[in-house]
Amino acid sequence: MTTEQAAEETTEQTDGQAAGPSTRGYVQPEVDVAAMTALLDGRYADVRALVRTNLVEQAGILLEAETLDTAAFRERVKQVVVEMAATGQTGMGFPEQYGGGGDIGASIAAFETLALGDLSVLVKVGVQFGLFGGAILQLGTERHHEAYLARLITGELMGCFAMTETGHGSNVQALGTTATYDVDTGEFVITTPDDASRKDYIGNAAAHADVAVVFAQLEVGGESQGVHAFVVPLREGGDVLPGVRIEDCGPKIGLNGVDNGRIWFDGVRIPRANLLDQFASVSEDGVYSSPIENPNRRFFTMLGTLVQGRVCVGGAGINASKVALTIAVRYAVRRRQFEASNPPVEDLILDYGMHQRRLFPLLARTYALHFAQESVAQQLHDVFSGPPPTGGEEGEQNRRRLESEAAGLKALGTWHATRTIQECREACGGAGYLSANRFDALRADTDVFTTFEGDNHVLLQLVAKGLLTDYSSEFEDMDQFGMVRFVAGLAVETMLERTSARKLFSAIRDVLPGGDEWDQEAGLLDPAYQQAMLRFREEHMLGGVARRLKRGIDDGMNPGEVFSRVQDHVIAAARAHIERLVLDAFVAKAAALPAGDTKVALNLLCDLHALTTIEADRAWFMEHGRLTAARSKAISREVNDLCRKIRPLAVDLVDALGVPREMLRSEEILGS
Repeated sequence: MTTEQAAEETTEQTDGQAAGPSTRGYVQPEVDVAAMTALLDGRYADVRALVRTNLVEQAGILLEAETLDTAAFRERVKQVVVEMAATGQTGMGFPEQYGGGGDIGASIAAFETLALGDLSVLVKVGVQFGLFGGAILQLGTERHHEAYLARLITGELMGCFAMTETGHGSNVQALGTTATYDVDTGEFVITTPDDASRKDYIGNAAAHADVAVVFAQLEVGGESQGVHAFVVPLREGGDVLPGVRIEDCGPKIGLNGVDNGRIWFDGVRIPRANLLDQFASVSEDGVYSSPIENPNRRFFTMLGTLVQGRVCVGGAGINASKVALTIAVRYAVRRRQFEASNPPVEDLILDYGMHQRRLFPLLARTYALHFAQESVAQQLHDVFSGPPPTGGEEGEQNRRRLESEAAGLKALGTWHATRTIQECREACGGAGYLSANRFDALRADTDVFTTFEGDNHVLLQLVAKGLLTDYSSEFEDMDQFGMVRFVAGLAVETMLERTSARKLFSAIRDVLPGGDEWDQEAGLLDPAYQQAMLRFREEHMLGGVARRLKRGIDDGMNPGEVFSRVQDHVIAAARAHIERLVLDAFVAKAAALPAGDTKVALNLLCDLHALTTIEADRAWFMEHGRLTAARSKAISREVNDLCRKIRPLAVDLVDALGVPREMLRSEEILGS
């Protein structure tokens, strides 16, 4: 604890309200900030330290975002990205033979940590190295790696990822751009047939990209083979090439250091070798072949290799939340308001119970999401460090499960960022409205996280689809209406077995006292009780979705109408599943720690996260007989008590998040 913190804590104790909870027998832990930071940083502590150092060296860009015009700021962001590339931090996920670090997990850790700084830099890094570079790496073969990787890793070759189209959005299978093979010349002809098929919102396109990875409908010999990816040159020497038209998307809510653009192609010809052919190829004489025979499975396999983008965006949202919470909590131990407990001295605003209620559950949820993100990032590292996904049922199920969890955590992590940044802004009053205190940039720049790399509600539908079909081999073959038919074809009893609901009740009885009254007898701070409550909600919702789907089909309704009527229930079940996984990750992390103050502090946060999650959905638990009015009130009292216990630890807990002081700015409200 620093001298400044110690002085603050002494003042707080004198002021009365922060003297700590009155719980008899409770011993207040002390947080070792360095130890907690090391726990959060995990196996990639050195990587995160490198990124923090680079952020501090480039801290001036936070002010330049406000003072430079759009064109100049875009150039400055590009310069920072290239300078960071020279340190090795942006190339960690690429093979060593091309100048990378050969460690996918390290690349995710580096990207997440970069979110503590300017988010235009973060997104440009994500476009260049994650999307563009990731597509070359994961969808291309050795000749593409040889041609592009070394230059894109250094930033010498700038690129973009041209998937999204104006009229098709998240429905990638319906993209309108075509790539027609001309057997006479051995070339693909890239064409935008109409404005609905223009590539839109493409980062790096408006000013800096030399080439694009373009997703288009492949047509060979008059037959469509579905969406494939191609390397298409856009510029040479800074000039846009013939047949290519590019427009700037114009001013945005945020991220104005990223040059988003729209692209049209008018019969642009590219060599046959420019098809990224990891999963499919076209011979010189126009014969299409693929190691994955099923076209739907091929499509989902290709898209599945790009799941790293969703993992990274979710992590970025979580880390942006850390910045907001650090500013808000540190402000709250300096700012005084009203003479509540010890007149004439005004009280610190963090001593007020409502202020604790506003900030501490968000802090606890940030820790929870951090550990869940750590788990998913490790899964991604393990899956993509193995062989390409061209066969093997178990391997494909693991990939589908990873895609599902990454989608769900991206949704929860980015929604959390939006909520947390706004709450922290309000918790800083008028001071939070000043640009110097970072909330405007944080709020504006993260807002799009909820819709790029997949709209969050669409992503939760993907989660539900995996749960309802148990990530089966049919997973890739089904759209949402196919899922309705699939689930409706199962007996309800089969679905209950599939969702493990019956096994759940047996497990609860084994772990908790009380038989059928387990939810009334167990202690509120028992992690087994907390996990059982979230698991019960998840399983009950899934079973309910299955019954409603089956009932709709049995009544002769159209599958599309059935899905539309059940869609809210589908998304709620998916969210419940991911929230349960988040709690499981937090409980596992805390349980693995040796006895000591760090474990005690982490358990306080874990309990607060679990109980506020239950409290937030108390109506559902009460409707379904798992929460009495008396126990609901007891949970609220326990949450308040946990907030009081966390109050003396709050500054240390946000400092442990590891946000460099230079990234906070906010000199006036935080002190120099």
